[in-house]
Amino acid sequence: MATRQGSALDRKKLLADPIMVTTIVVLIAFLTLFILYPLAILLVDSVIAGGKLSLSNFIRIFHMPNFNKAITNTLRVGFVVGLISTAIGLLFAYVEVYVRMGKCVGGLFQVVSLLPVVSPPFVLSLSMIMLFGKAGIITRYLMGIYDHSVYGFWGIVIVQAMTFFPVCYMMLKGLLKNIDPSLEEAARDMGASRFKVFTSVTLPLMLPGLGNAFLVTFIESIADFANPMLIGGSYDTLATTIYLQITGNYDKAGASAMAVVLLSITMLMFIVQKYYLEAKSTATLTGKASRARMLIVDPSVKIPLTIFCSLVSIFVIVMYLCVPIGSLFPTWGYKFFPLTGKWFQQVFTRYRGLKAFKDSFVLSLIAAPITALLSMIISYLIVKRKFAAKGFIEVVSMLAMAVPGTVLGVGYIRGFAGGVFRTGFLQGIYGTGLILVIVFIVRSLPTGTRSGISALRQIDKSIEESAYDMGADSLKVFTTVTLPLIKDSFLSGLVTAFVRSITAISAIILLVTPQFLLITVQINEFAEKGAYSLACAFATILILITYGAVFLMNLFIKYFGTSRKIKETE
Repeated sequence: MATRQGSALDRKKLLADPIMVTTIVVLIAFLTLFILYPLAILLVDSVIAGGKLSLSNFIRIFHMPNFNKAITNTLRVGFVVGLISTAIGLLFAYVEVYVRMGKCVGGLFQVVSLLPVVSPPFVLSLSMIMLFGKAGIITRYLMGIYDHSVYGFWGIVIVQAMTFFPVCYMMLKGLLKNIDPSLEEAARDMGASRFKVFTSVTLPLMLPGLGNAFLVTFIESIADFANPMLIGGSYDTLATTIYLQITGNYDKAGASAMAVVLLSITMLMFIVQKYYLEAKSTATLTGKASRARMLIVDPSVKIPLTIFCSLVSIFVIVMYLCVPIGSLFPTWGYKFFPLTGKWFQQVFTRYRGLKAFKDSFVLSLIAAPITALLSMIISYLIVKRKFAAKGFIEVVSMLAMAVPGTVLGVGYIRGFAGGVFRTGFLQGIYGTGLILVIVFIVRSLPTGTRSGISALRQIDKSIEESAYDMGADSLKVFTTVTLPLIKDSFLSGLVTAFVRSITAISAIILLVTPQFLLITVQINEFAEKGAYSLACAFATILILITYGAVFLMNLFIKYFGTSRKIKETE
């Protein structure tokens, strides 16, 4: 009874606040128009042939040998990458949480966890080709191997595993820290070996989390476009097949059907990961540890694990360093010395690099604050408000996590090239910078929303209620009370959105027009042509921009963030 009365009172307060009602209506319209609508159009296009409801598009694509092979290839790559990434991520997390290691190793781990976030998605593919390709430094010039090919299944697997295992590492590190050490110590006191404790106590507690990490990596792997495009060679995946179907064969109906197949796979994995494994992980590991964990100092355990993780970290760092070094070689594959800066000069004088960086920077700079603000508003509504459409906003805002960029790109082509429902409404945004900004916002929205929800759940409701009691409206409370309390999360979301936008390629490569030059598209174009030094020059400048953005964010939070004020008051 009390719950129903409380809900009725919340609804009454909500309806009496026109700003809040307007915000909710605008949000629902935005999410419906730019997330649900393109996906719905894809589904409609895939089942319509000759103006009639038909499955002929699906029948046609499933009779294509290359498409059936692409499905098998995609699932195979996703499964192997998921297993390898989860295993390496678990090992890294275990070493950090359970093993006493030096500051140097800890620093390596931090660098490795940051690199994939601030780098373009295909940097490791470039490095792999330059180090281990037919004209690679290691394979051809150091080992004298000429008939080796880095392209294909194992090339994709290695690159994706090195790119995605830091994600598993960050996820599993938090899970391991939440395990109460007393559970493991009790098993040790009963005579169990450290391996027995791990297999019988630690691992069972982590199984939902391991499954969660595996599925997240699996989704990322099968949705990846850039790496298979560069290093896949003739080994096609669904993402590259969809791209080639719409750009090479001009088969939009077939591409729509293929996109629906890929979307169905990722959606199924996302639902299992989000609504089953993630919830089960939260329920399994609860509360704070009752005592500090006794770190492993046994050399027989510490030394092998630390050496292995350090070698993997160094290998990944070297792979990333290969890009700026490769940009200084005079002629890739033939002449490596003396080092030269001519490619950086050509980036700006011959290949319109200034326009590419300006367009990418401006569009990302426009998208980032809008994304960060939308994320905080959505987070605020989900955590602090009760209304009928809250579940819809939460689910749809997170939906973009499960939508591969290629699928979203095809959806925007089919949905807006002729206007909404082919009426001409909003047709004007197609081919403009506005649609690129919208794609950037949609792709980054889930990350910012998750961060905002975590931050808002730590704020006591009474703080905002006191502001309401003093006569402030919802806008005033949000801007003067809530937002200042979560400004660290807001700034983090802003920079993350900027980095994700400026390094994006899978969705925008289908939507960008000659009017705009984007850095990632230029890098992909030059890499496909074999102009690796030029591609490295573009990528190096892009990495510097993203690192600069992250550095400024950390600097601002350190000196002006919420956490600093809290420390000063303690």
